[in-house]
Amino acid sequence: MNVCSCIDMTNEKVDILVESSQFEEAAYLLRSLANEVRLRVVTTLARVGEMSVTELQESTSYEQSLLSHHLTGMRAQGILSCRRSGKNRFYSIKDPRVVKVLKCVLTCGTDGLPLGGNEKLDDKT
Repeated sequence: MNVCSCIDMTNEKVDILVESSQFEEAAYLLRSLANEVRLRVVTTLARVGEMSVTELQESTSYEQSLLSHHLTGMRAQGILSCRRSGKNRFYSIKDPRVVKVLKCVLTCGTDGLPLGGNEKLDDKT
């Protein structure tokens, strides 16, 4: 049975040796993304690459204050990077694992297509 395109369980059991610190790091990464606003922002950035706060706001339809709150949090958690150009801030994905996790979660069991859409996520790793 193929559970996910990222994990093929048809012929063998998944045998991964994981250190305790890796569980902590994985939990930290997953908690950092465990919000609809954050998932939408990261998905948008995974497709486009880099966007200003204004572009993200137009693309996601979130209010500026809500969006800024989540962008600041994800930047502090090492998920996003930010560069300033004049009065604008431009955000992009800093941690390449985010795109891999997001792609795996959103395409699980959908033949490589994101849930609710038919545009594939770019491989930004």
